[in-house]
Amino acid sequence: MLLAFELSMPGVNSWNGRWTGEGKRYIKVLRVGACCLAKPGIYGYDFGDGWRASVDVREVDGKGSRKLRSLSAGFCGYDWMVDEIRTYGRIRTLAERSGRGR
Repeated sequence: MLLAFELSMPGVNSWNGRWTGEGKRYIKVLRVGACCLAKPGIYGYDFGDGWRASVDVREVDGKGSRKLRSLSAGFCGYDWMVDEIRTYGRIRTLAERSGRGR
């Protein structure tokens, strides 16, 4: 199965209310196996400082994946969110990732 992960920043806490990545598409398309816990849907992450990220996951076919890859500007350094979704079925909090959370 091919899954497309698309990053957006719906919560922006910059001085001008804008994200420098605004206007670009950040998409990662991966072939996933049965052990992948990612399901189509929207996964959110709150950085705790007014910034919020969202990763929209959807199933795509080969043709769609090629188109999305050609439109993508990378994943803006947030590949760890994709790893979290694939491994845990969600994006864990900072405390959870550092061993201080549940």
